[in-house]
Amino acid sequence: MKETIQKRLSDSKTARWTALFIVSFTMMCGYFLTDVMSPLENLLTTKGQVVYFTDDTSMPADSLVAKVNYFSSEEMLSNPLLTVEQLEEGSKVQYYEMQNGAQIQTEKTISSVARGEGWSSTEYGFFSGAYGLINVFLLMLFFGGVILDKMGIRFTGMMSSGLMFMGALIKWYALSSDFGDAQLFGMDMQVALASLGFAIFGMGAEITGITASKVIVKWFAGKELALAMGLQVAMARIGTAVALAVSLLVARWMGDVSYPVLFGAILLCVGFASYMIYCVMDRKEDASAAAVRMENGEVEEEGFKLSDLKLIFCSKGFWLINLLCLMFYAGVFPFLKFATKLMIYKYDVPESFAGLIPALLPFGTILLTPVFGSLYDRIGRGATLMIIGSVMLTVVHVLFALPVMNYWWFAVIVMIVLGIAFSLVPSAMWPSVPKIIPMKQLGSAYATIFYIQNIGLTMVPWLIGWVIEHFATLRNEAGVIVGYDYTAPMVIFAVFGLCAILISTLLRVEDSKKHYGLEEANMKK
Repeated sequence: MKETIQKRLSDSKTARWTALFIVSFTMMCGYFLTDVMSPLENLLTTKGQVVYFTDDTSMPADSLVAKVNYFSSEEMLSNPLLTVEQLEEGSKVQYYEMQNGAQIQTEKTISSVARGEGWSSTEYGFFSGAYGLINVFLLMLFFGGVILDKMGIRFTGMMSSGLMFMGALIKWYALSSDFGDAQLFGMDMQVALASLGFAIFGMGAEITGITASKVIVKWFAGKELALAMGLQVAMARIGTAVALAVSLLVARWMGDVSYPVLFGAILLCVGFASYMIYCVMDRKEDASAAAVRMENGEVEEEGFKLSDLKLIFCSKGFWLINLLCLMFYAGVFPFLKFATKLMIYKYDVPESFAGLIPALLPFGTILLTPVFGSLYDRIGRGATLMIIGSVMLTVVHVLFALPVMNYWWFAVIVMIVLGIAFSLVPSAMWPSVPKIIPMKQLGSAYATIFYIQNIGLTMVPWLIGWVIEHFATLRNEAGVIVGYDYTAPMVIFAVFGLCAILISTLLRVEDSKKHYGLEEANMKK
């Protein structure tokens, strides 16, 4: 008599890693759009055309025209007066440049001309923080977790990835349109519509994020859980890294800030189609799991009830992870929104390369997060990894705040250290949640964590934008902006790091009391 042993689809390595790749690809597309505007801050906050030269320097077109015409007048050249409309790729311009108090004749070649939007630093800060507006103030992320636990992975994932795509289209429309002096709710129409699109996108992206986390726990529980989460984070960071590295190049090439966003919207359409493929696999996994339970005579686990939320909200360990996530991510993602301009004005990095230094952070996590995740799977020490990463985060921001070593290579070293910190904490934090909260409440648990995180992702850019506007912007006697001093913003980021150290230490103490297993390995032998 032949005995058959029923297996779940997730027991197949090929199947579970394929599922991980598909879901991670969708998240990667979302992360690209999340940070696609970060390298464009200088362009967004410049009014009128911006001229880029072949030596990787840039200048507002109005300033260049004034300098060229002044040079022609002083040198008594017979050239007709230059206008902004005459600036084009390949043109050579001559003007005076101040060096050591003396006027030096300079000749440069224009490589491209792009349109600036004239936003203020406060408006850019509001736009950056709009990502979490709907999630925070309308509680949609929390409700998304409840929807995930009640309606399941397939429905929630399709809904959220669709919202990401819709928000991206609204954001692209706003940036590609000229609304003149029109306003909405007392705000520039373009800023308001772009922020609305980013808010809708952010709602979809965060719900997709909690769905992806539950997908990974579903397929990898008792297996390579931390490694799988680390790889998902790594793929998502590829999206961030590519956005930071290429968005300014695309904007310069096409002459408009809207084109990188359009490219992101196209990627999201592909990501949405990819998730539909995963839904087919997920249905087969549910069927195989039900067959295994039937063969073993097991009763299907009771479904999620709203009363189950009490278990989540009464867990001290869970709330410590919430607060750690809030403080740690507040010191990373909002920093990336302003890091490109920091590189330009503190470390004298050419604008065309300034976005590449912050891009080192996600590139570092691509390599290191799976490594640290695998380490957690095999030897544990999750709470300890979180403490070490929080210390490194704090040191990095202190170094950025100090008026020392203002060299590009030093900024690169510090950013690499931040990349290591940003690999340590997520690789240990996200796989630790299932050790505290049962599977059936996991969607609501992750949603609550993401909700608290979104408070920081919303409020911190507003705060930093306001601080830069009022305390970090340097102006001459005529009120013209001549530079920025980023000491105050970086001190604020360092404070977030100090809070993360305290919270992660308290989590380590709580784990020793409640025996969550945060210091234990994930893989069952």
